[in-house]
Amino acid sequence: MNTARALLFGLTLAATMAAHAQYQWVDKDGRRVFSDRPPPADVPQKNVLQQPRMSTGAPVARAAPAPAAAPTAAASEAPSAAASPAAAASAPPAVDKTLEEKKKQAEAAEAAKRKAEEEKIAAARAESCKRAMNAKASLESGMRMARLNDKGEREVLDDNQRAAEMKRTQQIIDQDCR
Repeated sequence: MNTARALLFGLTLAATMAAHAQYQWVDKDGRRVFSDRPPPADVPQKNVLQQPRMSTGAPVARAAPAPAAAPTAAASEAPSAAASPAAAASAPPAVDKTLEEKKKQAEAAEAAKRKAEEEKIAAARAESCKRAMNAKASLESGMRMARLNDKGEREVLDDNQRAAEMKRTQQIIDQDCR
């Protein structure tokens, strides 16, 4: 029973892999084309980037043009063969342009990300500065201040502790309030 299931799973997997076979080629405008069908006959073999393979390892045959279009296709192949070096020469700049555009977009996205991060850090510093200024004002007011010690007990700050707290608060102000 398990062997039958494994065999059925294997056959299903093989069928889905064959169904997802794709061709990939560069058209006359330098764009990549993805399809489950072979490229047209006027696409040179050197522009075919990927094609599915049969289980025997032989390449899949490309679709031949219709018989009625054969004389026209033969007549048009000679100019396209002469034009294919020009198309191949124009293809890399088109690809380069798209790569450059993508690179610029990636750099712009990275710059926006850095800017957002810098703004976030600046906002955190501003908040820290504001809190330190308020704490310093409270310490300078002379009011009795208390804090919790390690045991969770409330203790009132003496003059030495108040001075140490003022010094720590001033360091925060010097660092964050630029």
